[in-house]
Amino acid sequence: MQVVIIGRVFKEKDIAFVKEVFDELHGNNITTFVYTPYLEQIQNRIKFKNVVHDFEGFSDFKKHNIEFAITLGGDGTILQAVTIIRDTNVPILGINLGRMGFLANIEKTKIKSAIQNILKGRYSVDERSLLYLESNLPLFGETNFAINDFTILKRDTSSMITIHTYINGAFLNSYWADGIIVSTPTGSTGYSLSCGGPIIFPNSGNFVLTPVAPHNLNVRPIVLNDNTIISFEIEGRTNNFLCTLDSRFETITKDHQLAVRKNNFGVKLIKLEENTFMRTLNEKLTWGKDTRN
Repeated sequence: MQVVIIGRVFKEKDIAFVKEVFDELHGNNITTFVYTPYLEQIQNRIKFKNVVHDFEGFSDFKKHNIEFAITLGGDGTILQAVTIIRDTNVPILGINLGRMGFLANIEKTKIKSAIQNILKGRYSVDERSLLYLESNLPLFGETNFAINDFTILKRDTSSMITIHTYINGAFLNSYWADGIIVSTPTGSTGYSLSCGGPIIFPNSGNFVLTPVAPHNLNVRPIVLNDNTIISFEIEGRTNNFLCTLDSRFETITKDHQLAVRKNNFGVKLIKLEENTFMRTLNEKLTWGKDTRN
């Protein structure tokens, strides 16, 4: 078996957990590759029992028969991993060394049992859809897709902007707001939720369109089928706006014409038997728990 380890930022407080991951993999004779920028951070801090190999990025999936990707970090690390894995269908096991851990839901105290469950086939694969951004001007290179959300936002402290929005070419609304979010079901528990959007179950086949601080109080989030195409035209008092895909961002202008649709490939997340979406809601959002006492 061959796996790749993907991380973003190594923190000294996590050294014992990172070492445990490598020890468990090497103890089971699993060939281990490490994403090069992360390997450069840890190679002088972790003593490996076996040889580890460099993994440069997406193109290396064609060179090696990688069966799993293990992310070490929080949800942001999984967002990065999606841009590396792309359409290779390699499933992701997210070990949470961060805070919330909606996507990276394997707690660091369960590293050994999680890897053993993988080796014994005691897991399922959760298919998550991505959204795809089309633009009349180049944006985001080869990674113009997102697992969480797409946003258009005003920049800095400028006044609110106007976002003319169309569904399959038909006019929906002109949003006078600080911005707008198009969220996948996966991203519905992120930025969209903090702006009043609903929680959508992962495989519901929807987009959520959520305005950010709308001027009209009767404007509310709406849920759309993900086979629709949502397009935008932007105007404001300034000519520069912010466009994001997950944690990545670029500056756009009123000359950009943007459209969002469902991506033609998704991503696979490894789910252990005990980690259901409802259990995640219970634990991460403390649903069903009385916190008054």
